[in-house]
Amino acid sequence: MTADELRKKFREFFEKRDHSWIPSASLVPENDPSVLFTTAGMQPLAPYLLGENHPKGHRLANIQKCLRTNDIDRVGDTYHHTFFEMMGNWSLGDSASKDDIGKNGYWKKEAIGWSFEFLTSKKWLAIPKQKIAVSVFAGDKDAPFDKESYNIWLNLGVPEKRIIKLPKKNNWWGQVLGPCGPNTEMFFWTGKGIVPEVFDYQDKRWVEIWNNVFMEFNRKVKECDEDGNPIDYYFDRLSQKNVDTGIGLERTLALLNGFDDDYRTELFWPIIQKIEELSGKKYQENKKAFRVIADHMRAIIFIILNGVIPYNKDRGSVLRKLIRNAEDKAIELNYKEPLFLNKIAQTMCINYKITDVKFKKIVQILNNELSLKKIYSEAIMPKINKRMRILERYINKELDLKEGADCKWLKAAFINPDKDNGSIAAGKFAYHLYNTNRLLKDKFWELLDDTLKVVINKQDFEKGYILGEEKFKEISRVGAEKKFKGGLADNKVETTRLHTAAHLLLAALKQVLASNIEQKGSNITEEKLRFDFNWPEKLSPKQISEIENLINEKIGENLSIKMEEMPLKEAKKIGAHGIFLDRYGDRVKVYTIGDGDQIFSREICGGPHVKSLSELGHFKITKEESSSAGIRRIKAILE
Repeated sequence: MTADELRKKFREFFEKRDHSWIPSASLVPENDPSVLFTTAGMQPLAPYLLGENHPKGHRLANIQKCLRTNDIDRVGDTYHHTFFEMMGNWSLGDSASKDDIGKNGYWKKEAIGWSFEFLTSKKWLAIPKQKIAVSVFAGDKDAPFDKESYNIWLNLGVPEKRIIKLPKKNNWWGQVLGPCGPNTEMFFWTGKGIVPEVFDYQDKRWVEIWNNVFMEFNRKVKECDEDGNPIDYYFDRLSQKNVDTGIGLERTLALLNGFDDDYRTELFWPIIQKIEELSGKKYQENKKAFRVIADHMRAIIFIILNGVIPYNKDRGSVLRKLIRNAEDKAIELNYKEPLFLNKIAQTMCINYKITDVKFKKIVQILNNELSLKKIYSEAIMPKINKRMRILERYINKELDLKEGADCKWLKAAFINPDKDNGSIAAGKFAYHLYNTNRLLKDKFWELLDDTLKVVINKQDFEKGYILGEEKFKEISRVGAEKKFKGGLADNKVETTRLHTAAHLLLAALKQVLASNIEQKGSNITEEKLRFDFNWPEKLSPKQISEIENLINEKIGENLSIKMEEMPLKEAKKIGAHGIFLDRYGDRVKVYTIGDGDQIFSREICGGPHVKSLSELGHFKITKEESSSAGIRRIKAILE
């Protein structure tokens, strides 16, 4: 089966079951501060999972382009990817009125039954039933055992020995905050010979293929520390129950074609062959390097096509890391072709039918970044060498970490001078250099003094490296939770007010600066609004004052706010402005601020919004700065 055939079958199956097909949303989320990229198909649907009416109705399906970097260090095995396509179907509420738009929602019986039918029916994927096993949520203090799903699987003919009960870490899905709930996962037997009678989920020959999430709960902050960081949570029942499923295109395609390696499928194999040609190396002997290059280059291309450029923060830093990782692996292969990554990009663009104009943009960004990497390496290596000398002094007990400015680099590497021996400290420091400067472990060893290589215990070194990685992930998690204290996923009053203010800000920018101003990104929490837009220079104090005054004038006039649902063509015809139009489909919501001759803003948007501008209070710009080349950033609050 080809990738296109699989995509077609999935769409046909769910359209026959009254699902409306929605296009893939942008990789860059709209007004969602919880993540830098779209990580799952449900993410753009968060407002609708919380009760907003979707213009397409209660049953939806699509194939969403996703990007995740939480497992970036695991890329190089047979199935972990940064960029991937997620096939999914949703039910927005299982008790919708028949008078509502679209068909009624559904719940566990339908969702599980359809998943099983699509996988095993001869008309669809024709996977032998004896090769399927499943897991369900075992239950804990927050939620009970998912007995309903368990019984549904039994009734479908799955043997009891092939159904396993697992805890929250395995069978619960949700982001930091927002909609969440128990899930049931389907596994496919990839081993040879007779399928084991008993399902052992730790046996890697059982590969997860589909995940059905039953969103019954809403995870909320219960308590914060003095700095406002969440430290405790609670689970509230959602007003509507939702179904959210996901089946990975790449993995499913590999399994259907008898591969135990995603990179053998048509989505990757032409790229693997191109790497062989350009490097003179064989995939079979260099699997990890080949896989990282193929995976990362696919992610790089789609990130760039979604308007992101390399930068030292946020999305730009992820793109930069991916490019430099791919280049590092290319160097490992001692590639023969100077334009190695460009040639890989060209092959991918041909495979994905990307235009020459867009390809040239990708190449330009790649070339600029690789030139910067060379300059960066030349500048940073002397600093790294200096820090290595400091590390050697510490290991040789010539340095007291409690004293001296030089020690800050070791402390930054999460070294505990009271507990860490020299080998563990070296491991933590090695991870720090990898994470901050892309210095690989092998290069770390090269820079170490020969006498230290004898002194350092390799087992403790590896332990320290893992501890450094775990500490960094913990810091990142806390940072994400601090960042995600609002956003559209929880529809808080403060967030809704600032979301409405963002519409006023865009309209004011168009009036004060230029009519061609476009929103280039935003991040809205319950505390502040961050808004990116195209403009070539720093705003003057006068311009900032004019923007603030215009917005506050409109708030003072208490202009009306009206929401209408209409076809996308009609929305464009009446002049409604919108970004990320591909996420909405052919029927959209249009929010108009003002009426008659006093229309101030008219935007295509999923919401949420206040009912009256009088709810906003006073609009205040707190900062105006550069976001990236040609992009300015405004930060604002409501007082």
